[in-house]
Amino acid sequence: MWLFAVFLAVPLIEIALFIQVGGAIGLWPTLGIVVLTAILGTWLVRNQGIHAMSQLRSSFSELRDPTEPLAHGAMILFSGALLLTPGFFTDTVGFALLIPPVRAAVYRYIRARVKVQSFTVEGGHPRAPHRETNREPSGGTVIDGEFEDVTPSKSPTHGTSGWTRH
Repeated sequence: MWLFAVFLAVPLIEIALFIQVGGAIGLWPTLGIVVLTAILGTWLVRNQGIHAMSQLRSSFSELRDPTEPLAHGAMILFSGALLLTPGFFTDTVGFALLIPPVRAAVYRYIRARVKVQSFTVEGGHPRAPHRETNREPSGGTVIDGEFEDVTPSKSPTHGTSGWTRH
């Protein structure tokens, strides 16, 4: 029910703000502000997104928990969607999410309310071996090998269609 209230309230707030701002400064300055915030927001989202991606890469390379950089990246992406949506209220929320302390506060708020029940990693070791030393972080040795595919090949039961290569 709360989601319905948000989808109803946000457009109403935007319409009211457009009427108020447009009445105070006129149509063309109001539209100019909307276009300017979209351009500025796109530039800021791009720069913040590049920074968030570098933090995510460093967390992966240093084998740290990537949860916080992922959450920041998601908030930056959401911020970009809000900034591209025409309106003063959505722009205000979008610009607020581009401020790192605001994102950190939102992350802390969400993290306090989300409880992870279980976490599993499939497919062997969760950590990759270091490439320089060819040794895993736990001290084990990586053995390189070669293989040959021994699966019997299947002959086609039909003629060539022109869509396959031989």
